[in-house]
Amino acid sequence: MTNKRRRLIGVVTKNSSAKTVSVKVTRTTVHPLYRKVLRVSDNYLAHDAQEKANVGDEVIIVESRPISKLKRWSLEDVVKSGTLSEDSVPENTEN
Repeated sequence: MTNKRRRLIGVVTKNSSAKTVSVKVTRTTVHPLYRKVLRVSDNYLAHDAQEKANVGDEVIIVESRPISKLKRWSLEDVVKSGTLSEDSVPENTEN
């Protein structure tokens, strides 16, 4: 039997809540009248049980049963780590 749950790829924008991340998914669509290509983004709340996603990470989220009022997605995998550590951020130095 195949797994028919939807999967989306997006970027983590917030992880301030416990076991919850906010994921921004961007897609392109064509305007029906003017035929202009538009970039549309949606935010989803996803359940992160192991709390392994950080802000800026590219992740895969998968459809799941309702976990809370707004959480209907679960974190499946972290595709690419996109955070900068605090040590790698250059400091403002006076000349």
